[in-house]
Amino acid sequence: MLLVVGLGNPGGEYAESRHNIGFMAVDAIAGRHSLGHFRSKFHGKIAEGRVAARKVALLKPMTYMNDCGRSVAAAAGFFDIPAGDVVVFHDEIDLAAGKIRVKRGGGHAGHNGLRDIHAHLGPDYRRVRLGVGHPGHKELVTGHVLNRFAKADRDWVESLLAAVAEEFPLLVEGDDSSYMSRVVQAAPAPGPESAEGNGRQDGL
Repeated sequence: MLLVVGLGNPGGEYAESRHNIGFMAVDAIAGRHSLGHFRSKFHGKIAEGRVAARKVALLKPMTYMNDCGRSVAAAAGFFDIPAGDVVVFHDEIDLAAGKIRVKRGGGHAGHNGLRDIHAHLGPDYRRVRLGVGHPGHKELVTGHVLNRFAKADRDWVESLLAAVAEEFPLLVEGDDSSYMSRVVQAAPAPGPESAEGNGRQDGL
């Protein structure tokens, strides 16, 4: 079984913010692949189904970003899922807006959600990094990620989420390279003027 986690913060004030692009990705996947209705469990919202002949559980932790590892660990423990079969979708300010990267293992780069998952599962899970750009200065990062996407971002965000969901079976099958390539082909990142920089991940 594959546990697919989308990171974000609960509550209407955070809906469609850059920090919640993980939630948005998981919602898009659930809709595209008819994975059922989300129900409350494991300190979060979870939906289950099959994709590419494999059982898949989608999880949106409702514990806020810096405590999301508790939700992920609860679900992984219940289903007896090893860290290598956990995939986490999250925002990444180290990537220009609209870029995508898939990696296995590694550090948390100061992202509080990943930091907490590390504390509960260790570093060996897979993560899908969805670029939201950097505002250019460290002191602007919090407002940048907690604010909603601008209207000018709507087209690339919708295209990226649609591609992330459409090509999801490749990720389920473990073909991370083809998944990235197909998403990039279907949803090219916006031009440099929309990329909002490529700075550091500053503890969010």
